[in-house]
Amino acid sequence: MAPLTSTLNALLSKADRPAIRAFFLAITALAIALVLALYSGAAAQLGNVALASASALIALLVAAWVAVTLVPVLAKRTALRWIGYRMEYRVTMEGWIYIVGVVLVALAALNTGNNLLFLILASLIASILMSGILSSITLAGVEMRLQLPEHIFAGEPVRASLELKNEKLTLPSLSLRVEGVTKKDTSAPAMLETPVYFPYLPRQEAVSQTVPLLFPKRGAYRQDAFRIVTRFPFGFLQKARRLDLATDALVYPSVEASPEFLEVLPGIQGAMETITKGRGQDLYCLRDYVPTDSARHVHWKATARFGSLMVREFAREDDCSVLLVFDPYSLAALPASSRAEKDRFERSVSLCAAVAWSFYERSALLEFRGVGAEAPLAPASDNIFFILRHLASIQPLPPDPHATLLSDLAADPESFKILVTSQPRGSVPAAIWNSSYVVFSQDLS
Repeated sequence: MAPLTSTLNALLSKADRPAIRAFFLAITALAIALVLALYSGAAAQLGNVALASASALIALLVAAWVAVTLVPVLAKRTALRWIGYRMEYRVTMEGWIYIVGVVLVALAALNTGNNLLFLILASLIASILMSGILSSITLAGVEMRLQLPEHIFAGEPVRASLELKNEKLTLPSLSLRVEGVTKKDTSAPAMLETPVYFPYLPRQEAVSQTVPLLFPKRGAYRQDAFRIVTRFPFGFLQKARRLDLATDALVYPSVEASPEFLEVLPGIQGAMETITKGRGQDLYCLRDYVPTDSARHVHWKATARFGSLMVREFAREDDCSVLLVFDPYSLAALPASSRAEKDRFERSVSLCAAVAWSFYERSALLEFRGVGAEAPLAPASDNIFFILRHLASIQPLPPDPHATLLSDLAADPESFKILVTSQPRGSVPAAIWNSSYVVFSQDLS
């Protein structure tokens, strides 16, 4: 009794009381019209034509009053959402075998005239009808929600949450399968490639499943719609309901320590130590002069005391400040570019992302420049995801002799720069080499 009481209370709490009154009034009026119609038939058989005509006329007037006054009221208050559901039907292999069996039984019943065969045939046809009705009920009132992680990296498995909610008040949904649907005119790859199965969905409840997803490449992924499929109850008919629920995901480049990154990392560290040496304020030690030392660092008192040139070496400041630059001008943007050029460009993007992530892990000060995107000097934790979003959607640009990206870098000799470029070696201005470490994509294996 408790479940029945709770169900009734839920129905009453969500019920439209004026609509309920109109419904029961319509039922009462139609019952009266039915009684009058039956009475009219009985009166006609007894020969009382006047009474039969009057009863029939009153029955028609009552039915017309219900149709004119009460039916529109009920129609306006009925959502009838199931009319807008787009259902897709497909007869399964089991269904075709069942239909062949029904045809054989029908032929036998027609040839023999056996009433038992007609009864069996009626039961078989009723099973097909009930299969369609029950599958429609199972799909009705089911809504879906897909929640993706905030940050997704290429090549790393992530876990998404797929939730189905059954909004029906009284009936559960059984044996549901969620599939992804992608439009043919879109170039973005689909997200949900493996169907997700929900065996049981209780009424007025939501059930969620953790779905492992893997995005092999960086870029934008899009799922235009989803399809909820069921073969309940007999498996004769597969019925699907389409949900237009567009879902987008931006996948960052991989930040794993690739062989290319491990190859250039010692060079980056060595260049940073060389370029940043002497820029601190605290004296670290005195040492003998070498030809590459600046005359500004000569310690003249120590030189006079020891009789040979001595230079000051300063302690390097703890703060690590880097300007990361990605140059997207590449031959990979040309229509006749080879697959090798496009692969080198993708490796350049991944290398730049890995370098940015390494400075993020070191809590360094990081600045970024690219074509159409700039991040000011700030802690790497503040702008790392801005950089990754830019690298996730960047595409190669045709070589442009009027591009100002490299010339702007040459005008900034004070900051240490890491430049990732697809340009040939001779195209980099000499002024950049004095304060930069340049990574050429043609050197990436």
